Amino acid sequence: MKHTIHLLILMIFTLAAHAQDTFSIVAVDTLTGEVGSAGASCLDNSAIAGGAIIISDVLPGRGAIHTQSYWQPTNQTNAHNQMEAGLSPQEIIDWLVTNDVQNNPAIRQYGIVDFDADGHARTAAFTGASCFDWKGHITGPNYSIQGNILLSNAIIDSMEARFLREEGTLADKLMAALQGANVVGADTRCAPEGVSSLSAFLRMARPGNDPDSLYLDLNVSETPFGVEPIDELQLLYDEWKMLVSLREKRNSQVLKLYPNPAGEMVHYQLTTSGANIDYIQLVDMQGQMLKMQLVRAFEGVIDLREIPAGIYLVHPFAAGQKMAPALLIRQ
Repeated sequence: MKHTIHLLILMIFTLAAHAQDTFSIVAVDTLTGEVGSAGASCLDNSAIAGGAIIISDVLPGRGAIHTQSYWQPTNQTNAHNQMEAGLSPQEIIDWLVTNDVQNNPAIRQYGIVDFDADGHARTAAFTGASCFDWKGHITGPNYSIQGNILLSNAIIDSMEARFLREEGTLADKLMAALQGANVVGADTRCAPEGVSSLSAFLRMARPGNDPDSLYLDLNVSETPFGVEPIDELQLLYDEWKMLVSLREKRNSQVLKLYPNPAGEMVHYQLTTSGANIDYIQLVDMQGQMLKMQLVRAFEGVIDLREIPAGIYLVHPFAAGQKMAPALLIRQ
């Protein structure tokens, strides 16, 4: 009898571990060619390596596939291969239903999005009748949202609303969609812990990215008891955005100044992107031009002897167009 009870407990645990109570979104941007994948689950790294991220398959320049609910790696590999072979999202789902590795497609859930040969977005989703309630999906022109073992249909409705309302990048929209599901018990098994889920991820690919080295690949595989993984993912995403912004500002700079702070003279040096600079203007913080100087070489000196101590902007100009300024401190 005791052996039977232990076996029953093991069977229940196994069922829970493979149920994949999950909410997720896949999407593409037809203007940038980006492909995105995001999701969360009440399974974390202690149940399956990586947590929710195991459902995500991103093919840069092609599309993204989410295979969830009783996740099977063979089904995921098969879906990947069918996308590589050129099948559309709906054709891939039809193939998966017909060729389910365990001959039981009724327990599966899929969300797929890709680009057709002309760069237009295509989407499709599937929710098997035997997935645990609440279960369902929503597809739009460039996205698919799906979930199972959810609090209600309001979870994916909220995800869609946040995705559509966000005006930022595709990555911003995916992060907003996850925040739309940041509700206690969104994934119902997580309700006792006071969180929506136990793990969450956000992945983005640009055309030409290596599938194993995406330009954005964030994963919160597990969190301490009561800590919301979507909030932790948001912190990672905000930090990533700040680092990207700083790098872009640094790369956009066409003029370097040294020493800075400067005394009576400051040296300037053009970066590679500043090869076409014709002249520079020294402007105070009220926008008044105090000095203009022609640029005749990649390096030079600006005489500051008539410039009082303060903070200034040095604006480079190329073909009459103002470029990103450099900040100058005059001691």
